[in-house]
Amino acid sequence: MNPATIKTPGVYINEVNGFANSVVPIATAVPAFIGYTPKAEYNGKSYSKKAQKITSFAEFQAFYTLENPPAPAAPASQYHPSYYLVEQKATPSAGNYVMIDGKYYSILPDPNTIYYLYNSIRLFYQNGGGDAYIVSMGSYGDPSGKPMDDPSTQIVNPNVKLKDLEDGLKLLLNEEEPTLYICPEATLLPVADNGALMQSMLLQAQDMQTAICIFDIIGGLNPDPILYTNDIETFRNNTGSSGLRYGAGYYPFVGTTIMQSDELDFSNLFGGDIKQLEPLLNPPAKPNSAAATILGMIEKPSATNPLTNRQCNEALLNASPTYKQIINHVIKGANVLPPSGGMAGIYTVNDSRLGVWHAPANVSMAGVADLPLRLSNSQQENLNIDAISGKSINAIRFFNGQGILIWGARTLDGNSQDWRYVSVRRTMTYLEQSVKLAARIYVFEPNNANTWAAVKSMISSFLTGVWKAGGLQGAQAADAFQVDIGLGSTMTAEDLLNGFMNVTVKVAVVHPAEFIVITFQQQMAKSG
Repeated sequence: MNPATIKTPGVYINEVNGFANSVVPIATAVPAFIGYTPKAEYNGKSYSKKAQKITSFAEFQAFYTLENPPAPAAPASQYHPSYYLVEQKATPSAGNYVMIDGKYYSILPDPNTIYYLYNSIRLFYQNGGGDAYIVSMGSYGDPSGKPMDDPSTQIVNPNVKLKDLEDGLKLLLNEEEPTLYICPEATLLPVADNGALMQSMLLQAQDMQTAICIFDIIGGLNPDPILYTNDIETFRNNTGSSGLRYGAGYYPFVGTTIMQSDELDFSNLFGGDIKQLEPLLNPPAKPNSAAATILGMIEKPSATNPLTNRQCNEALLNASPTYKQIINHVIKGANVLPPSGGMAGIYTVNDSRLGVWHAPANVSMAGVADLPLRLSNSQQENLNIDAISGKSINAIRFFNGQGILIWGARTLDGNSQDWRYVSVRRTMTYLEQSVKLAARIYVFEPNNANTWAAVKSMISSFLTGVWKAGGLQGAQAADAFQVDIGLGSTMTAEDLLNGFMNVTVKVAVVHPAEFIVITFQQQMAKSG
């Protein structure tokens, strides 16, 4: 208190801060999902082409799902893909198929009706997701009314556009909180457009230094057991060479249990054309009068006592084993999803339970029951380490007795000793951004020894807490980090004149034990 300001006799209290400023840790697992949603509106306000934060799946439903999905969608469905059964001359070599009366039918989607964001959000929350940003670039486009031509080719949805996803990505330039960039529908783009999007994501992540990108890989939906390496090579060629430390790829897709039996029905087959379904359920060689009656009721509902889609679907399931077989195959195919949404949930749980410095690997993904490709040790070798590109890809694998596990924790920058691990990259981002935000309070403070001491104390206290929690390695705090600030060490007289306060922080980040080598050696027997 300045005595010159005291004018009236009395008692005055002068409060002095007893504790230094502290670093408030940033959130480490806040994904931003970019894509298409059933709707983007709440209380009459549009949320299309905006970055909107949500904190729960209930909030996502309020903003982005329909209250009453229009017919012919199943009552529980927010997502209405369309599938066709196309007869094949021989056993299909790829894709989802079913055998009916000795004939093979490939189950092929109308590519214009395939989207991934909605179910990826469900997978995210099933795996422990929390806060997230949604960037909806619009609702679903019109169906084409026909199936894709070849079950072995990539699904390309022309309603998913590169410009939309890149525009959504740019909306995140104004958001510093998201730490993960995810575009579940990126694999529905043509290969060249997918590559352009991934490079844009990596460049933006590198520029902002606040997030990493989780990538799904084209071909992971229906991989060829031998030629899948071509898809891996294409992915590596298309990610470019910039910002690799800010990206991580996961392979293959995952067979989930997200969509349940009440979410798909006959309206998802043949574009809702019941006449194309009838020859399969009521063939002349094996007539099924019960199925024929129900199909007739669906085609021409009773004016006095119409049945709902759910009632008709249940009746058909009971009346026709063939229909039940078809629906089961369709649901299984619709449930194969890109893993990025589930990985975002795993990152969230990993960070809250163990810390961002713990590798998000050797854990299972909730809601996953199968994989379209079961990789072996030798097959994973080429994913983990690539001598030509140096780009690592994380495998999702099945292990007997353990189930399906995330079996990789590397960034795309697999050749870098500094940035090859996801946990190291994310830990450094966590430390950097936390310290950066805390240091803002000292902007315009006097650039002198008192301020330097306060800044050093604040950062050192924060890093000591991280070290005690296991995020930094060293027998003592002095071995785990070093903070330097001051004239002659980090600053020159010219820096002071130009208003620069330079702080140097060195940290020993924990690296995961990716390879555990156990040595066995025989020794001579010893006498008793």
